[in-house]
Amino acid sequence: MMSKAVVSLTTGMEDPEKVMVAFLVAVGAAETGRETLMFLTKEAVRLAVPGVAVGVACDGCPSIEDLVKRYDAAGGRYFVCPICVSARQLDPDTLIAGAEINGTVPMWNWIGDEPATTFSY
Repeated sequence: MMSKAVVSLTTGMEDPEKVMVAFLVAVGAAETGRETLMFLTKEAVRLAVPGVAVGVACDGCPSIEDLVKRYDAAGGRYFVCPICVSARQLDPDTLIAGAEINGTVPMWNWIGDEPATTFSY
């Protein structure tokens, strides 16, 4: 059994290259069959709002929209920090597919006692 993967992202579209790299890692994990979770905090919570995760980070880079679609198609999930959502006055009822409001305890419960590979951006 493959270990789970957790990609923690704190940056939103103010740094599209960092967002792209985090999604590349998450897509790679999900597309190779790992259960994959992106934990969105700080400005990254905005990526769970429809229409925000758009654009191309650099010349020759895949579009953020395509990476989001691939992540979704591979079964990737998002836990979106409830404190960060509240602080930014975002509507938790309008998040993208696969995204749910969950904090650190649900993240640890999702990981459970199994090994997990983690990345932080």
